[in-house]
Amino acid sequence: MTRSRASARKAGTTFERSIADGLAQALDDDRIDRRVKTGSKDRGDIGGVRVHGQRLVVECKDVAKQALPQWTREAQIEAGNDDALVGVVVAKRRGTTNPLDQWVHMTVRDLVALITGQRQDQS
Repeated sequence: MTRSRASARKAGTTFERSIADGLAQALDDDRIDRRVKTGSKDRGDIGGVRVHGQRLVVECKDVAKQALPQWTREAQIEAGNDDALVGVVVAKRRGTTNPLDQWVHMTVRDLVALITGQRQDQS
């Protein structure tokens, strides 16, 4: 059965809320919350996440088919829009509703930035 546009939006909103609440609780940080959509200058789905004192953009995806290259590009663009260190994608993992058990996708360059707190130049 395919989703209608309305059911897909509802599923996405529910997933974003779950991830925001899960991160806020796990990190004990009440600044973490869902973001209001900002159109062409989107800054990710979850705001208030910090690493090394810098912003971290979280883009959430609750879809049946993965599109990792598109999603990671989207997260990187949104990280630029937010002047964030990196952008990561949190994707729905079928079979579990626990927000801390969902998949996280990023490039190795972004992983290095998360570990070191410094963005590596692309070459």
